[in-house]
Formats: sequence, structure tokens, C-alpha cells
Amino acid sequence: MTGDIDVKELMAGLGQKAKAASAELASAPAEQKDAALLAAADALWSRREEIIAANEKDLAFGREKGLTEAMMDRLTLDESRIRGIMDGLRAIAAQKDPVGEVIAEWDRPNGLHIRRVRTPLGVIGVIYESRPNVTADAGALCLKAGNAVILRGGSESFHSSGAIHACLLEGLRKAGLPEDAIQRVPTRDRAAVQEMLRAVEYIDVIVPRGGKGLVGLVQREARVPVFAHLEGIVHIFVDASADPEKAMRVVVNAKTRRTGICGAAECLLIHRDIADTLGRDLIAALVDKGIEVRGDAAVQALDGAVTPATEEDWGREYLDAVIAAKVVDDVDAAIAHIRRYSSSHTDCIISETPENVDRFFSRLDSAILMHNSSTQFADGGEFGMGAEIGIATGKMHARGPVGAEQLTSFKYLVTSEGATRS
Repeated sequence: MTGDIDVKELMAGLGQKAKAASAELASAPAEQKDAALLAAADALWSRREEIIAANEKDLAFGREKGLTEAMMDRLTLDESRIRGIMDGLRAIAAQKDPVGEVIAEWDRPNGLHIRRVRTPLGVIGVIYESRPNVTADAGALCLKAGNAVILRGGSESFHSSGAIHACLLEGLRKAGLPEDAIQRVPTRDRAAVQEMLRAVEYIDVIVPRGGKGLVGLVQREARVPVFAHLEGIVHIFVDASADPEKAMRVVVNAKTRRTGICGAAECLLIHRDIADTLGRDLIAALVDKGIEVRGDAAVQALDGAVTPATEEDWGREYLDAVIAAKVVDDVDAAIAHIRRYSSSHTDCIISETPENVDRFFSRLDSAILMHNSSTQFADGGEFGMGAEIGIATGKMHARGPVGAEQLTSFKYLVTSEGATRS
């Protein structure tokens, strides 16, 4: 379907159907929503060969477009990853339903009894790039929180997302819930994104999940409220007191486990006192793992394989087998660097000095701050949320991994025995 008029009509239709479905979902029993998620999980596994075949079409498209190795990794689905998506759906189903939860409750001298309770946001628009698993994660989390969702995946994952979406629809059908609860934009036309950003009459919040270009576009042009999900410019500071074994394990894992995810370390900061010892070993280990290290003059002196860093390397999300590295004088210098270049996503300190850890935690305001832990844990599933719709880096409403609970608002329920105001 092409042309602005067709896309406008298409998106208006999706919005109207989502609005109607959201009204039904708001009061759907937890058991019915969970049944839909479990049936969708079963469908994913039974249709895994179909999903992998669809993914092969996307991989061919990605190769034709010249996607990087890291981006191709994000796009790839195999049985192991499909099992992970299936397990994520089941984990979300097993969680407590957030809708109707009493957040706070109190009595007033004026005779009022007041409860603040969780309620769905309504209709959520999710705009994302190449990772097809977001289709399942976002659809499932929105459903769990009683929201309808309109999914607009990237052109690279078009076929994979379609195959996964079909499994979510099967789950909704088997549970007796409206299929319009989880809709997918069935076109690659970018005009659909513009229509979503303007659809204030249908969509209650937009969640962008992708690179700086996508998020910047959404934040600039959206008339619908937006959950800010900026890029992951993730720093690790290795303090003078760092335990060498912990530091080696954490730094190597944080960079090399998967280089193409938003929790991958992108900048290594090394305390000057350990640069010639532990710092040298860390750089050598990264180089040995095939990581290109771009360093300042002090880091270049540690290993001949290090290439010079430019100003553009600080504050850059590589999503690839590349890391920036710098020697700093102390924890305050590390904090100053991070404040200047961080995207407020995830930052980590490796240290055995409690005062420095406290200083790092109190003086930085990233959505996730870590101590002696791989930044690859910056993930809703690892936080016990089953999955995530993304990592919110803003300060309004939701922050950090956005799970089902963060996809709710609240309302006040006020009762009395006929109280009147004088």
C-alpha cells in the first residue's frame, strides 16, 4: 500500500480499532490476558520453522542493504532465540497483573477514603528498528498492562515481525480477546511513522526503540507524548581499587557478549594508577577478543594495536566491535567525563572502595547505575520483568527498563459515607 492518502486511511483505521480494543482490554481479567500470552508462546514454538524462514528473507534484505555484522546479529533468529522469546512471553504471563493494583491508600479527616490504583495507558504506539523480538516483547507487555498497541517495526525485520505477530494474534483468538489489541503496521512506507506521531486522537503514548536518528525524529515531530529511549552510550570506570579478576570478567563480557545491544559497553575509563598494570591487561584482552580499541594518548601507549580516538569517539554508540578508552585521574574525573558524554542509559563502576561507589551512584543520574556488574544486564528480562519495551532514559513517568508496570498510569478511587465539603 503506497501513497499518503492510502497510508493515512490505513493508520486511521488501525487507530480506531485500537481505541475500541483498549476499552475492552482495560477490564479484561488477568487470567484471560495470561491465557493469550501462553497460547502465543505455544504458537511461536510450533511455528518456529515458519518464523526462521521469514527471518531468512529479512537476512537476505539486510545483506543487500549492507548492514553491519552487529546489526545482522540483532536481526538474526534461530531456535535458541525463538525459545528465548517464547520464555519471555511465559515469564510475562507469570507476573502479577499490574492493572487494578492499589499503589497507595489512606483516609482523610474529611471522611474520604482514597485509593490510588494502576490503570492502563490506553493505546501505545511502538516504533522500532531491526530487532524482531521487540514485536513479541512490546505486544506482550502492552497486553499484560491492559493496553492496545500498534507496532511499526523496521523495514529490515518486516517478514520476521509479521510471522511473530501472527503468533500473538493466535494467542488473542484462543483467549477470546480482540485481535485489534495487537496490530502491526503492514507496510514499509515511512509515511506510516508520520501518521503515528500525529495520531493524538488514537494513540496515548509513543515508544521509539532504535538508534539516535529514529529517536531524534520521534522526539522532534511527535504530537503524541513520547517515552524517551535514547541510545546506549555506556561507560565502565575501572577504579584504582578494582579487583583484577572481577574487572577482567566484567569488562570483557560487557563489551563482547553481544556488541549490538544497547547495554554493550562503548567507553572504558581507566584510573591512572592502574593504567600500566590492570589497564594494560584489559586493553590486551579486548584486542585479543577482536575489539578495535580507540584510545587517548595514554591508552595508545599501553598497546600497539590501539588506534587514536577523536572527539567523535567520546559519546558514540558503536553497536559494533569497537570501544573508546581513556585514562582518567580519579573517580571525579570519570564522573565528569560521563556527565559530558553519557546518554543517561547505563554506566558502571568497578571498585572495592565503598566511598567511590557511593560517589559514583549519587553524582550520576543515568537510568541504570551498576557496580561490579556487566552492563549487558541492562535489560528488563534480567531485571525480572520478563521482557522490556525498551530502556527509558527520560525522567518523566517511566525510567530504566520499561515493563508492564511502567506501561500503566493511575487513577484515584474516592469513597465516603456521604461526605460533604463545608
